[in-house]
Amino acid sequence: MASFPLLKTGAIAQYGASRTRVFSTKVVRFLDGSEQRIPEYASALRVWTIRLDLLDENELTQLEQFFAGEAGRGGQFSFTDPWDGTVYANCSFGMDDLATEFREPGRGRVALTVKENRT
Repeated sequence: MASFPLLKTGAIAQYGASRTRVFSTKVVRFLDGSEQRIPEYASALRVWTIRLDLLDENELTQLEQFFAGEAGRGGQFSFTDPWDGTVYANCSFGMDDLATEFREPGRGRVALTVKENRT
């Protein structure tokens, strides 16, 4: 399985990244107005929003090739949490389009979402 590429500094993300937890609960409403709540999966899934600025041409190309190789949301790869170093083996991109911007040498940028999948 592929791993999310590192920047030339060895980092996964730059400042401006965020991490959230996503819960999924099914709510069943009965005729008498009462409710029953059932978690759809055992634990929260993680979602990372990664904003990368000041990328050089090689870093930007590497991310574009990785994204294309994973076919956007269709792929599966391992991702290392930038906050605690935990490796999540079953992740995918949260979008099918990758908008990159390259203004001048050393000034490329991209924003992307990585999400943990249920196993």
